[in-house]
Amino acid sequence: MTALTVNLNSIIKLTDEQFFQLCQINEDLRFERTARGELIIMPPTGGETSNRNGRLNQELFNWADVNGTGIAFDSSGGFKLPNGADRSPDAAWVKQERWDILTPEQKEKFIPLCPDFVIDLVSPSDSFKVIKEKMQEYRDNCTCLGWLIKRKSRQVEIYRLDQ
Repeated sequence: MTALTVNLNSIIKLTDEQFFQLCQINEDLRFERTARGELIIMPPTGGETSNRNGRLNQELFNWADVNGTGIAFDSSGGFKLPNGADRSPDAAWVKQERWDILTPEQKEKFIPLCPDFVIDLVSPSDSFKVIKEKMQEYRDNCTCLGWLIKRKSRQVEIYRLDQ
C-alpha cells in the first residue's frame, strides 16, 4: 500500500479546524496535509515497521524522561508547521520551554510548531523521494535535528539546520 494524495483545493480549502475535525471523525485513518493543502492519506504499516517504530518511540520516550529538557511524541501526534503543512513524524521531541508557552487549547489540537527533533522510519509503503522531501520540509521549518532511518540498508540520513 502507498500513501494517497488528494487535492480538494478546487472544491474546498479546509480550514485548520475542518482538517482537525476530519482527522477526529476518521480516527482509523492517518492524514497529513501539505503546505499546498493537499491531503495525504497514510497507509497502515506492516508488522516489522510497526515494531521498529514502537522501539524508536520507546527509546525516545525513555531518553526524554531521563533527560527532562523536553517531551516526546509518537506518530499519532500532529504538528502544524510554520509553512502551513500538518505533519506527523514517526517520533518527535520538543524542548520543554517551547511546549510550556503553548496554551491548553493549542496543546489539545495539532501542535502549532515544528518539532526540535524528528525521526522518520522508511517503510516499504514510503516513496523515498517523498519522505526525503518531508525531512527537508522539517529542516526548512527549523527542526534542529532529523533522522531518516533506512532500516533495510541500515543507514541513517541526518538533517540539521542549514545542513
